[in-house]
Amino acid sequence: MSKVALVTGGSRGIGFGIAEKLAAEKWDIIINGVRDEAAVAEPLAKLRAAGVKVGYARGDVGSVEGRNAILAAVKAFTGGASINLLVNNAGVAPKVRADLLETSEESYDYVVDTNLKGVFFLTQAFAREMVAAKKADANFFGCIVNITSISATVVSINRGEYCIAKAGFGMLTQLFATRLGGEGIPVYEVRPGVIKTDMTAGVTDKYDKLIAGGLCVQPRWGFPDDIGRSVAALARGDFPFSTGQVIMVDGGLTIPRL
Repeated sequence: MSKVALVTGGSRGIGFGIAEKLAAEKWDIIINGVRDEAAVAEPLAKLRAAGVKVGYARGDVGSVEGRNAILAAVKAFTGGASINLLVNNAGVAPKVRADLLETSEESYDYVVDTNLKGVFFLTQAFAREMVAAKKADANFFGCIVNITSISATVVSINRGEYCIAKAGFGMLTQLFATRLGGEGIPVYEVRPGVIKTDMTAGVTDKYDKLIAGGLCVQPRWGFPDDIGRSVAALARGDFPFSTGQVIMVDGGLTIPRL
């Protein structure tokens, strides 16, 4: 019987890198995004080329209406059954990088509503379904993987709302790992470093120079494929006794050095 994964924000960047790796391992995939389905035809086709079933769940994780739309689309795809894997990847950056003393409440709400509040309630909804599925069938496999950021602990004072949301997201992992541990549903956190995606396109020159200057122990950018590989390993169950743990995928950026 095939297993189904939902990857939020899965049509591009890190999310698509994750979806590609899961599809290669024969997971049926539902990707989520906010664009019309016609606008994501190319990534959907690429995933289907792996010979798996692929669906699209359009909806904004940061709104109640968006989350309800995602849940409905997933139910339609699975025929009412629970998904096996939830990958919480969708996120937004501040529209304007502003000094901490100038951060607006509007920007704070925009970032936190998607990157933390929305993730909490989406996870809650799917966790309930996974628990019910596990109780109905002891062999049911359920797993949650949260894609956070080194910004959970590495300070950027020109995007404080993003750092706060990612730090809270890390605690969200700990909370759900603890709640679901007795249910046999592991929860993990993957914490990327500097990854080359459309979100970092505007700061490419900055990070090119920092990486060349020794920012990372491994002197290169990270890529979506790096994140995809780590999620695929967790989804295979390669870390069965490690629920709640953080998998760093940052090229050694956060290793304290002199």
